[in-house]
Amino acid sequence: MVECSVYSNGFIQVSKHMPDCLSDQPVSSGRTLPLPDATSQAVSDRLLRQIRRTIEKAGGAIPFDHFMEMALYAPGLGYYVAGSRKFGEQGDFITSPEVSPLFAQCLARQVEPVLSAMLEGEVLEFGAGSGLLAADLLTELEDLGALPQRYLILEVSPELQSRQYQTLEARVPHLLSLVDWLDDMPSGFCGVVIANELLDAMPVNRFRIMDGAVEECFVVSDELGLKECFDDPVTPGLVDAVNDIQQARGSLPSDYVSEINLRQASWISALAAAMRRGAVILIDYGYSGTEYYHPQRNRGTLMCHYRHRSHTDPFRWVGLQDITSQVDFTAATRAAIEAGFNLGGYTTQAHFLIANGLDSLLADSDPNNLKKHMSLVQGVKRLTLPSEMGERFKVLGLLKDLDMNLQGFSLRDFCERL
Repeated sequence: MVECSVYSNGFIQVSKHMPDCLSDQPVSSGRTLPLPDATSQAVSDRLLRQIRRTIEKAGGAIPFDHFMEMALYAPGLGYYVAGSRKFGEQGDFITSPEVSPLFAQCLARQVEPVLSAMLEGEVLEFGAGSGLLAADLLTELEDLGALPQRYLILEVSPELQSRQYQTLEARVPHLLSLVDWLDDMPSGFCGVVIANELLDAMPVNRFRIMDGAVEECFVVSDELGLKECFDDPVTPGLVDAVNDIQQARGSLPSDYVSEINLRQASWISALAAAMRRGAVILIDYGYSGTEYYHPQRNRGTLMCHYRHRSHTDPFRWVGLQDITSQVDFTAATRAAIEAGFNLGGYTTQAHFLIANGLDSLLADSDPNNLKKHMSLVQGVKRLTLPSEMGERFKVLGLLKDLDMNLQGFSLRDFCERL
């Protein structure tokens, strides 16, 4: 049985973070999404034609994760490798480093003790975005007298590599010699790994439970555009993974749609193999497995971001919008432990930042410089309020051959929820 449907185009005007709710689905705001310019539209049209050809060569359908990979990473055309602006007020969403420099300053206070425990510790950042986190983190580590031997950035997008270089050159030119860009995992890495909003950008498989059976989501093409279809699974491991979820969480109801990141475990395993000693800090929005696969979250967590509006149609203007899904932190933790990591902690972004001195950093700002002080206050609210980024974003700490307590999890550790 094959069932096809076109996604809803309802949306709300928000940044990448959204208030915590079971549905994770936006409601229509009554506005239309802003139209792309002619150049951007042409890029999207080229990518759409490429996806259509891929679907045709595959016999009429491709798994959703294959489509998502092309939409985000197709060379020269995908969202993360083409030239459109993605981060900040002029982009599609705002990440924590763009919200406030206090984010990097708090993170530096977690990085510093780990580097101090090593003779030649390095920092490795995955997916460094605009480069702002790297610049602010290096600035703060310099102030703390704790600069790493090297600051490594693993970035798959040549366009983003260029932007990161420009940001670092403009903000910390005297530290630029410490920065190296990598094309692949390092070997024998010792130090701190940082991945801020990385896991949510990995292509995911979508599935549906229908009358007790597991169906896989495919993408097909017709004269009206791209559509999703559900049919018998073909992706290796998908059925077993979904059945494992049901065995652990209970049977899911019929017509239950969600996602599963089958690539996450391989990435974590490769990271463990690349590390000799150190700590990993994963920051992303997501849930424990119990919350993720709650029976009432029956449409999954897939979300698209375009010009600070969020909606649920991944087939609209492919290549011009971000496509993400929430992170299953229980699955990430299980994969990490199987790969040889020890669990260092799991908490909310708000608790992590406060445990790393957010209050004192804000108190140190000059209230007489009203504009800067109020900007920091507003940033703290956005980073920590439950209705903003404070609870939706979680922090997972992992340790490899390192016996120490990570202070970011000292205020409140939610490992029991995993």
